[in-house]
Amino acid sequence: MKTTVMMTSRGVITLPAKLRQALGLKAEDILIAETTQDGLLLRPSVTLPVEIYSDARVREFDAGEAELKKVLERKKKAAR
Repeated sequence: MKTTVMMTSRGVITLPAKLRQALGLKAEDILIAETTQDGLLLRPSVTLPVEIYSDARVREFDAGEAELKKVLERKKKAAR
Protein backbone atom coordinates (compact mmCIF):
# COMPACT_ATOMS: atom_id res chain seq x y z
CA MET A 1 0.00 0.00 0.00
CA LYS A 2 1.32 3.43 -0.92
CA THR A 3 0.03 6.70 0.42
CA THR A 4 1.11 10.30 0.76
CA VAL A 5 1.55 11.86 4.18
CA MET A 6 2.43 15.39 5.24
CA MET A 7 4.87 16.42 7.92
CA THR A 8 4.03 19.41 10.12
CA SER A 9 6.52 22.14 10.97
CA ARG A 10 7.16 20.25 14.22
CA GLY A 11 8.06 17.06 12.31
CA VAL A 12 4.84 15.22 13.14
CA ILE A 13 3.60 12.73 10.54
CA THR A 14 0.08 11.31 10.68
CA LEU A 15 -0.34 7.85 9.19
CA PRO A 16 -3.77 7.40 7.58
CA ALA A 17 -6.17 5.05 9.39
CA LYS A 18 -6.26 2.52 6.51
CA LEU A 19 -2.47 2.25 6.60
CA ARG A 20 -2.41 1.83 10.40
CA GLN A 21 -5.13 -0.82 10.20
CA ALA A 22 -3.35 -2.69 7.39
CA LEU A 23 -0.17 -2.82 9.52
CA GLY A 24 -1.95 -3.56 12.79
CA LEU A 25 -0.61 -0.36 14.38
CA LYS A 26 -2.26 1.08 17.48
CA ALA A 27 -1.92 4.30 19.43
CA GLU A 28 1.35 4.48 21.38
CA ASP A 29 3.03 1.77 19.23
CA ILE A 30 6.73 2.48 18.76
CA LEU A 31 8.15 2.71 15.25
CA ILE A 32 11.76 2.62 14.13
CA ALA A 33 12.69 5.30 11.58
CA GLU A 34 15.66 4.36 9.43
CA THR A 35 17.31 5.98 6.44
CA THR A 36 17.94 3.72 3.46
CA GLN A 37 19.24 4.22 -0.06
CA ASP A 38 15.62 4.56 -1.17
CA GLY A 39 14.67 7.11 1.50
CA LEU A 40 12.93 6.72 4.85
CA LEU A 41 11.82 3.36 6.23
CA LEU A 42 9.32 3.20 9.10
CA ARG A 43 8.79 -0.17 10.73
CA PRO A 44 7.20 -1.41 13.93
CA SER A 45 9.57 -1.88 16.83
CA VAL A 46 9.66 -5.26 18.52
CA THR A 47 9.06 -4.92 22.23
CA LEU A 48 9.41 -7.75 24.67
CA PRO A 49 7.89 -7.89 28.11
CA VAL A 50 10.38 -7.83 30.95
CA GLU A 51 9.91 -10.13 33.90
CA ILE A 52 11.48 -9.16 37.19
CA TYR A 53 12.13 -12.32 39.19
CA SER A 54 11.38 -12.46 42.89
CA ASP A 55 13.88 -14.13 45.22
CA ALA A 56 11.51 -17.10 45.48
CA ARG A 57 11.42 -17.46 41.67
CA VAL A 58 15.23 -17.30 41.50
CA ARG A 59 15.39 -20.10 44.09
CA GLU A 60 13.05 -22.16 41.88
CA PHE A 61 15.42 -21.70 38.94
CA ASP A 62 18.40 -22.66 41.11
CA ALA A 63 16.62 -25.79 42.35
CA GLY A 64 15.72 -26.77 38.77
CA GLU A 65 19.29 -26.33 37.61
CA ALA A 66 20.59 -28.36 40.59
CA GLU A 67 18.16 -31.18 39.74
CA LEU A 68 19.21 -31.09 36.08
CA LYS A 69 22.86 -31.30 37.13
CA LYS A 70 22.11 -34.43 39.21
CA VAL A 71 20.25 -36.07 36.32
CA LEU A 72 23.09 -35.34 33.89
CA GLU A 73 25.69 -36.68 36.35
CA ARG A 74 23.69 -39.91 36.78
CA LYS A 75 23.44 -40.35 33.01
CA LYS A 76 27.16 -39.72 32.65
CA LYS A 77 27.98 -42.36 35.30
CA ALA A 78 25.57 -44.85 33.72
CA ALA A 79 27.23 -44.37 30.33
CA ARG A 80 30.64 -45.40 31.69
